Amino acid sequence: MRPAPPVSTAWNFSAGPGALPLSVLNHAAEALHGLPGAPLSVLGISHRSHWFTDLVDELEATVRDLLAVPDTHRCLFLQGGGSLQFSMIPMNFLRGHHRPAAYIDSGYWSHKAIVEAHREGPVEVLWSGRAQGYHHLPREADLETRRLHAYLHYASNETVEGLQFHREPACHPDTPRICDMSSDFLAYPVDVSQYGMIYAHAQKNLGPAGVCVCLVRDDLLARCPDGLPSMLDYRNHVRMRSAYNTPPVFAMYVVLLVLRWLRDEIGGLAAMQALNAQKAQRVYAVLDETPAFYRCRVQPANRSLMNVAFTLPSPALEAQFVEEAESWGLYGLQGHRTVGGLRISLYNPVTLDAVQALTDFMHDFRRRTA
Repeated sequence: MRPAPPVSTAWNFSAGPGALPLSVLNHAAEALHGLPGAPLSVLGISHRSHWFTDLVDELEATVRDLLAVPDTHRCLFLQGGGSLQFSMIPMNFLRGHHRPAAYIDSGYWSHKAIVEAHREGPVEVLWSGRAQGYHHLPREADLETRRLHAYLHYASNETVEGLQFHREPACHPDTPRICDMSSDFLAYPVDVSQYGMIYAHAQKNLGPAGVCVCLVRDDLLARCPDGLPSMLDYRNHVRMRSAYNTPPVFAMYVVLLVLRWLRDEIGGLAAMQALNAQKAQRVYAVLDETPAFYRCRVQPANRSLMNVAFTLPSPALEAQFVEEAESWGLYGLQGHRTVGGLRISLYNPVTLDAVQALTDFMHDFRRRTA
């Protein structure tokens, strides 16, 4: 093994928990000892305090400002991650409905959502890439758009396979779109009015695990059936302003810090989108230079700007890649346990400096081992 350059910092390319901005980490560390304008640590302050009420107000206002969320949508901060939404969505919007729900099976996470939806009612899988190993996404012609469904569910970005929708999939104009944006939420501008619901757990672009942001349209909330378990009824969380039970105060505070960073230091979603495109272009350029060595199976039109999945000529070489990368200060490059290989996650807080360090290592590794 060639000696690595001195490591002055550690770069996090993990698919989750993802990287956090340095300024956010510094503010969060200070808040452990005492909050600005409050006498207590963020870990001990009450969720019934005026400070927490102000926190929720600012969280909602900042999400609405960044995405231009219309008044037709409620903004919730829930627990259980994205996985709980796999169950809550069909419980609230499919149970007892006279039409089936439509799902797109584009990867590991969308497939898990389908399994849960089947427990609540009829499900129609409009398209599946499972048999082909999830290497591409559906074309518009592949989707049935004439039939009305209870809703259409899809994942905008598949973290395991490195696939991303770069436009909303087509559906009947009266079918509400419900999108799992857990891994690319706030990475680019989105027209929220095109969705009945958007949800995203925090440990990718938003902060630490523990909170899930949900934007839910009023007409969907009006369809919730009676008799749901209280904690699983969206209406209760709307009524109690995301404090139906003890909320994850620290996680929500860090999400607010990330939102402020995105607004004030980055300059909003259009600027973030440009940075993300630049980061992804640099990494894919390295892969495309030597496709026999760095092997990316995803069709170029469907490549994710958030998660770059690829393999090397052998598992032994992949293990060596991960080991040597860590000696360079590059962490979290293992592929998902279900598919193996390697994966580079380029979430919003991953910097251009981090990407430069990674691509330098990738060039060096290929020269020495190919």
